[in-house]
Amino acid sequence: MIALLPMLILMPLLIGITMQRWIWRTDQILAARVASDLTVAQQYLMHLIASTDDQLAALAGSVAFRERIESDLAGFLAENRDRLGLDYLLLLADAYQPRHRNGTPALPEETGIVVLEAQTLSQLSPDLPRRALVLLADPRQPARTEARGMVIHASAPVILPDGQRLRLVGGILLNNNTGFVDRINELVYPASANGARGDIARGFDLGVTTLFLDDIRIATTLRPEGGARALGTRASAPVSARVLDQGGSWHDTAMVVNAPYISAYEALTDVSGARVGMLYAGIPKAPYRDARRVTWAISSGAFLIALLLFLPLFLSWARGIFRPLEAMGRTISRVENGDMGARTISGAVVEQRRGADEILRLARHLDRLLDLVQQRDHDLRALNAGLNQRVEERTAELTQANRALAEATRQLVLSEKLATIGEVTAGVAHEINNPLAVIQGNVDVLRLILDEQGCETPAELALIDEQVHRIGALVSQLLQFARPEEFAGATVLNDPSQVAADLRPLIQHLLSGIDYRTDLHSTGLIAMNVHELQQILVNLATNAIQAMPNGGTLILGCKDQTLGERPGIALTLRDNGEGMAPETVAQIFDPFYTTRGRRGTELGLSICQTLVNRHEGQIRAESAPGQGSTFTIWLPAA
Repeated sequence: MIALLPMLILMPLLIGITMQRWIWRTDQILAARVASDLTVAQQYLMHLIASTDDQLAALAGSVAFRERIESDLAGFLAENRDRLGLDYLLLLADAYQPRHRNGTPALPEETGIVVLEAQTLSQLSPDLPRRALVLLADPRQPARTEARGMVIHASAPVILPDGQRLRLVGGILLNNNTGFVDRINELVYPASANGARGDIARGFDLGVTTLFLDDIRIATTLRPEGGARALGTRASAPVSARVLDQGGSWHDTAMVVNAPYISAYEALTDVSGARVGMLYAGIPKAPYRDARRVTWAISSGAFLIALLLFLPLFLSWARGIFRPLEAMGRTISRVENGDMGARTISGAVVEQRRGADEILRLARHLDRLLDLVQQRDHDLRALNAGLNQRVEERTAELTQANRALAEATRQLVLSEKLATIGEVTAGVAHEINNPLAVIQGNVDVLRLILDEQGCETPAELALIDEQVHRIGALVSQLLQFARPEEFAGATVLNDPSQVAADLRPLIQHLLSGIDYRTDLHSTGLIAMNVHELQQILVNLATNAIQAMPNGGTLILGCKDQTLGERPGIALTLRDNGEGMAPETVAQIFDPFYTTRGRRGTELGLSICQTLVNRHEGQIRAESAPGQGSTFTIWLPAA
């Protein structure tokens, strides 16, 4: 049982748990990826709507349009319809625009997605009804067609010199628009768009993008079994109920025509806010399912091979271990019965085991134990004389162990406190990000409003942007301090002398009565984030200023300096303040050590040391009471 239990039960159990965990995590990653792909498709559709509206508004206000509106309007509209890639471009009065059968206008004044009847399409362009026609391929119903058209519609007002109000309308038909979905597929799934079907074996999968009118595919890149596009097929009933009826989204596996796909669906709304269709992105599940089967097969095969190779060896080892133990048991039984001459080593079983393994040594020790019982009694009496001395030595050892335990307890409490500070820091940083995003969004809206009105953007908005980005960078630093393993940003090269030169605005409000000077001569670059270096310098400068309550001189220097054989840059911050005693200098980089009472967080210099060490640098302090302090930061050159 000891030999077989780990191999036959525990190993398959661990392999199964690991594989299931991997499969679950892979499904999560694939679902998140497909959701991201759908977001890209939505952004492209929104961009196409916005650009169509902008182009139509620019055309309505152009000089060429004003010049040719009386002479050759039809030719002008035809030229620009082809140039802009529109399916229709018309100048309409309210009395002549297409209308529904009930008399209401068919074309809205807003820009966005609209669904037009075949009669309206024919009034816009005679060729549109034919191009919009989609043959339904639902096996549950007799063959019929979908004649409605989904259109990206744009409208711009036009006022003629005589005061007459007209409206310039244009649009793009999305039914059977292969260029539209192929372009989205190029953005989301470049491997699929380039026809790289042979790349599936090398890790590529064939992504699909589809546009639905209600639950009918009117434009898609899906080609079942490599045939024609699956136009006219319908979305599955659960998807339609979730997205179109309930207004939700779908991020899960779904049947697409006749195969399971890892899918993401989002509803499309027209200009009135009604749900008129869906946008879809997905990847086939079959390649991943096949890969999992192959992985299971390989893992199972490897386990069986290992079992066949090692199981006989395990059984042989088990028998070799327990035969000597059985012989030792028989020896002890004979001794209990009065045979004091019984020995294990003389047994035939153990005699066959030559070597220095633990069981054999144990058997030999048992034999010597029987010979040395009386000798041990004599030795115990002799040891009694030195018992007091040994007790004292043991007491000293225990005292030292207690001290070590107390120090370990202190370090454990300190670690727990740091962990708590990290969690609080992460929470505070998260809460700051929300109002920060609101500020940034409103500044962007204000800038757009000013640009639309033709006003020059005030410099104050740029200043607000700069400070918002600075706050965001500080929040990122808080998160990086709280959970550094989750942040692995790209290396950025920066000039430390430039960062040092920009320090004055950050501490200007503290320089009352302080003579601040700089001595910057470095030429190299460092691989440290600007905000990290700013944080270190601001922290050290703040401490130096607080050490000079009656005023003084603060000098910031920066020069190239080689440490050992490694080139680098040394930044020094020198003050003529109160200074520190040697015992204080030895502890200033410890977390929660402070000489300022409760005015600080007690973590400033500890954070500075953490940031410098993370970049393989060094930070040291030199100070004496009444002679000021000097902090030197050395960072390796990039």
